Amino acid sequence: MIDVETRKGLQKVMEEGVIFDIPMSRHTSLRVGGPADAMALPRSREQLSELLRFCDEHNLDQFVIGGGFNTLVLDGGVEAVVISLARFRELRREPGNQLYAEVGLPHHRVTKFCTQEGLSGLEFGVGIPGSVGGWLMMNAGISTREMKDVVTSIEVMDPSGKEVHELKGDQLQFSYRSLCGIPAGSALLAARFQLQEASPEEILAETRRLTEQRSTTQPVNRPSCGSVFQNPPGTTAGQLIDEAGLKGFHIGGAQISDIHANFIVTEGEVQATDVLSLITKAQEEVEKRTGIHLQPEVRIVGRTAE
Repeated sequence: MIDVETRKGLQKVMEEGVIFDIPMSRHTSLRVGGPADAMALPRSREQLSELLRFCDEHNLDQFVIGGGFNTLVLDGGVEAVVISLARFRELRREPGNQLYAEVGLPHHRVTKFCTQEGLSGLEFGVGIPGSVGGWLMMNAGISTREMKDVVTSIEVMDPSGKEVHELKGDQLQFSYRSLCGIPAGSALLAARFQLQEASPEEILAETRRLTEQRSTTQPVNRPSCGSVFQNPPGTTAGQLIDEAGLKGFHIGGAQISDIHANFIVTEGEVQATDVLSLITKAQEEVEKRTGIHLQPEVRIVGRTAE
């Protein structure tokens, strides 16, 4: 817990941009999760820098959250300062058909801008939930294309809040559903993407095609965190879970989607424990049947309820 004096210090740094003991169920796509000690929403890089310095000086754990996708917060909440960069939404076209986008931008804003500007190359991201920051940290993509294929550089603020670094090309360590090599506690700020010119009509046609495809193969209209497990080599997690007979299986208010078995959806009264139990159930049944241990793609944070 954050003591009274430290809370006052956070309020001084953040002014109106900090909330204490806020349920994370309001800020995660699964709609589950206990309270965070504090949630901070910096309005600028300068304020973010002050916040990171304060956390560093007072030994406060902190982690950055985007749109709340790909994150399961446990029922006991988070003993940390949760930093939301939802206000970081600068978006612009740069010379050479490059796109500059800050991490708080939702995918639909980026898609609309690219269509209007005639910039092609990010169509594959349409419908992938979350913000630009989540896209980058998860190296989001589809079977034929990922963020690593279009990102030319990223901007990162170090954990102390004192410096911003631009990491380019060969400095970026993208792997399957991961961006590695960024020091823990750093804040990802923005990225540049190398795109190509195309007509708005061509871009719109492709985004519509992918949107329709996604809507028929994924539970897009129900709360979920996106894909739960990484795909093992040579197969998919969804196929393995389906073959284990778990499609549609539910525990409490959480269910393995009957549309796509690598999605867990929630409804009504639900706890993080229900979701976590489904994750464990899928791992156990698939391993029992195939010997393959499914690795979670979703980030699990926080503490279990007492």
